[in-house]
Amino acid sequence: MFRFPIRVYYSDTDCGGIVYHGRYLDFAEHARTELLRLVAKTGDEGSQSRLLETQDLAFVVKSIAIDYQKPGKLDDQLFVETSVLEAKHFSLTFLQTVLRGEETLCSMQVRVASINTKTLRPVVLPPWLLPAVQAL
Repeated sequence: MFRFPIRVYYSDTDCGGIVYHGRYLDFAEHARTELLRLVAKTGDEGSQSRLLETQDLAFVVKSIAIDYQKPGKLDDQLFVETSVLEAKHFSLTFLQTVLRGEETLCSMQVRVASINTKTLRPVVLPPWLLPAVQAL
């Protein structure tokens, strides 16, 4: 499991200091991006910009199921916990939970597919990625 810290800023909230529902998707995206950096074989090989440059490879969200349970608030210190539910040749399904301490604010299942940016067709995940994320 990968745990990524997030601080709630004013720009994340409405005028009442409550986190906008859409911001949780951003929090989850940030966590997945940093997870990719963590499991990369060497240096920045797994960074999204490097995969785009060298392999014409991008990860796109195929589907999201989200369950909001409690509101986040201005200045909260949150954590996004990310684990892999399913790994296939062309996609990964993540379970991502946004927490404030031990409290679950929302949980989501995010399916991400790998595509070739030139053809926009699915491509097999890089060979180093599946073992790395399954080891989490």
